[in-house]
Amino acid sequence: MSTLNLLVLVSMAYVMFLFIVAFVADRLAMQGKKAWLRSPLIYTLSLSIYCTAWTFYGAVGSAARNGFEYLTIYLGPTLVMVSWWWLLRKLIRIGRTQKITSIADLISSRYGKSSLLAAGVTILAVIGTTPYLALQLQSVTLSFAVFATQADGTPLENQNTLALWLSLGLALFTVLFGTRNLDVKERHDGVVMAIAVEAVVKLVALLSVGIFVVWGVSGGLSNALTAIDASEFGHWHTDRSRWAGLIFLSAAAFLCLPRTFQVLVVENDDESHLRTASWAFPLYLGLISLFVVPIAVVGLEVMPDGSNPDLFVLTVPLALGENGLAMLSFLGGFSSATSMVIVAAIAMSTMVSNHIVMPIWLQLRPSGASVSGDVRAAVLLARRISIVGVVMLGYLYFRLSSGGEALASIGLVAFCGLAQVLPAMLGGMFWRGATRLGAFAGLTAGFATWLYTLYLPSFGAGTILPLSVIEHGIFGLTWLKPDALFGISGLDQLMHALLWSMLFNVAAFVTVSLVTFPSPLERLQAAQFVNIFEHSASTRSWSRSSAQAEDLMVMAQRILGATEAQALFSRYARTQGARGNLPDPTPEFLEVLERELGSSVGAATAHAMVGQITGGMAVSVEDLMAVADETAQMLEYSARLKEQSEELSRTALELRNANQKLTRLSIQKDAFLSQISHELRTPMTSIRAFSEILRDTDQMQPEDQSRYASIIHDEAQRLTRLLDDLLDLSVVENGQVNLNLRDGTLRDALDRAVSSAGIGEDGGKLAIERDTAKEEIVLHTDMDRLSQVFINLIANARKYCDAKSPRLVIRVMQEADRVVIDFQDNGTGIAPEAVDMIFEKFARVSDQKAGGAGLGLAICRQVMTRLGGSVDYVPASRGANFRVVLPYRTAMAAQ
Repeated sequence: MSTLNLLVLVSMAYVMFLFIVAFVADRLAMQGKKAWLRSPLIYTLSLSIYCTAWTFYGAVGSAARNGFEYLTIYLGPTLVMVSWWWLLRKLIRIGRTQKITSIADLISSRYGKSSLLAAGVTILAVIGTTPYLALQLQSVTLSFAVFATQADGTPLENQNTLALWLSLGLALFTVLFGTRNLDVKERHDGVVMAIAVEAVVKLVALLSVGIFVVWGVSGGLSNALTAIDASEFGHWHTDRSRWAGLIFLSAAAFLCLPRTFQVLVVENDDESHLRTASWAFPLYLGLISLFVVPIAVVGLEVMPDGSNPDLFVLTVPLALGENGLAMLSFLGGFSSATSMVIVAAIAMSTMVSNHIVMPIWLQLRPSGASVSGDVRAAVLLARRISIVGVVMLGYLYFRLSSGGEALASIGLVAFCGLAQVLPAMLGGMFWRGATRLGAFAGLTAGFATWLYTLYLPSFGAGTILPLSVIEHGIFGLTWLKPDALFGISGLDQLMHALLWSMLFNVAAFVTVSLVTFPSPLERLQAAQFVNIFEHSASTRSWSRSSAQAEDLMVMAQRILGATEAQALFSRYARTQGARGNLPDPTPEFLEVLERELGSSVGAATAHAMVGQITGGMAVSVEDLMAVADETAQMLEYSARLKEQSEELSRTALELRNANQKLTRLSIQKDAFLSQISHELRTPMTSIRAFSEILRDTDQMQPEDQSRYASIIHDEAQRLTRLLDDLLDLSVVENGQVNLNLRDGTLRDALDRAVSSAGIGEDGGKLAIERDTAKEEIVLHTDMDRLSQVFINLIANARKYCDAKSPRLVIRVMQEADRVVIDFQDNGTGIAPEAVDMIFEKFARVSDQKAGGAGLGLAICRQVMTRLGGSVDYVPASRGANFRVVLPYRTAMAAQ
């Protein structure tokens, strides 16, 4: 068997081994045995997806060409993990709370769940990642070619066929284990475990080659260090500006690459795993880069001039006859390439299906999410097709580039393109003023600049951009040359593109955000992202909907599946205390449903689907108040806002009622002034008239004189009573009344009141029913004032009871610490709209029957308050019922 055939067999066996690892891990996860599958170690190893074939092979090639510059690719992620762990913790908390499915979903969710913005980030990611996929295919095919040439002496004739079969195999593996379920927030345990295994394989392979070249070729560590010092590495001078740029670029790529975001945020099962990864992953990076320089030095010495330094990890063992070690090295590079392709395909397919395919599908379906058909199947099919499409795009790029020079630096080119997401990401996490339009403007400006200054020129002069544009700029404007914008030349092309793309990106992002105002939903999402640790719950964006729960159930079943959807609806119905399995479509439930759907189809698509059924999104009063208020507290505590809104509603209602009451009091006051003037003028007129008759008449019959004197006396008494009422009210209201506290019986007070008020001045008599046996209660109070209250209540019943045979029932009830006396007549009672006015000054139940100034009940309430009791109107089934409550020993007795 030839070495090449053996290599193919080993590769197939290795792929089958990964299949078994992924299959077993999935089965264990389904059985609930997830503890070791979701451990900090597995999470840390999965982050090694950052180290692709470009890193595995290219680090040695970069060291051979550019000295220690390769370290920048590792320093960036190390600084992020060690120094920016607080940023990563916040990013992971946002991802878990908001159920983020991809980096495009993160940007979309932060900026008002914008489908357009999500689609833009997806397109950027596809363009930036596709060449990177092609680079992985090239690394594997070159590895096969090296074995074919050096082991068997026969060159590999058709690399394109090999790349095609490799692409199809990786696509099949990703479809089988990357789309097992729709909920992408549920970890892909099989894929993650396979990546962890591949991380170990590539680390062991690179360390094995390093140990071989140091101790097997160089003769020990001291000799290896001597050889390094004698080589160009000992005299290498670094370009500080390029180093700083590359460190920033690698740090930004670690956060923004779809594949690293997938394992760092989406696949994270426990936030605490970050503590382990913060030191363990930098340790992994240190180990995998430990022997890069020795391998490069030995490769430059051993391999003939013109050899490709990118393949020293593989060609040095082959050249020295270590075929087994070379085979292990090949598996390390193969693991690096395949793991990157698998995870990148999962991440990219999720973004493409959620933010491009599904929005288009919703637009094409006239009834949107509620039409018949299985949305779940459509989403899964879209995701699987997207995986195949993304992988085949990488193969197509490989074919078009023909493995040429453009692929040599495509890793950093892709880093620069995907780093354009960083300003919108960080701005959205820390700046509440960032807007959707600002993010879109920044991404567009940065992406366009990157395309023009780096991506398109990377294909070579005249390939896509005309040679005239590269040499003289667009329209012959030299200050628009791709490698010398605004006349600034002399910079490295990568640093030049990074400088201008990030400058335009940040400038457009900040400027447009400052001059535009975010929508209410954007502001609410901004509060969620910026204050995620204080307010990890969602901000409600749905108002109470008229949608039917059945329609929501149909949509949920088509996305989540019947079992999951029914379990969700039943669980929330029980939470609401509703009968059956369908909850009320409250704003809270719509928010929960949107989150669950978002974990499958993305936040923007889920928001659109729920909006189609509910009729769109509406912001509540509390949310509008939060948007209007610039303080974070108003946005963080929605429950408090709700209480404040309800309190304001209650206060507004009370103010309206008080205003109506004041209006009626004003009318009563005017009526009182008219009435009091009449009440005062009438007796005064009579007194004056009859006194003048007595004064001016010299001879008058004794009976006439007596009659006139009686009239004057009666009118004077009437006037005195009116003035006494006014003085009583004034004295009692001002607290100037002196109570004459003494012991007495309730019966005596009622007897006095009945005899004084039972018969009116017009002779009208009121039938009064009493149970005198229950009235033998000894009280310690002001008996005169208490009798005054009873007199007013009995007089009111006599005047206002409109029954044919007026009757008043006085009912006494003795309780533990108080006495309750009810005065209930058999009339029609008091109209409900007048009840709140009867104890006010100047108020009268009926102007037609008014015989006084409307001060009686006001005086009663004030007197009872001074006595430590109360008098109230109690609605009854018939008639008016006034209730007097009096303690045995009043509170005023202690004063």
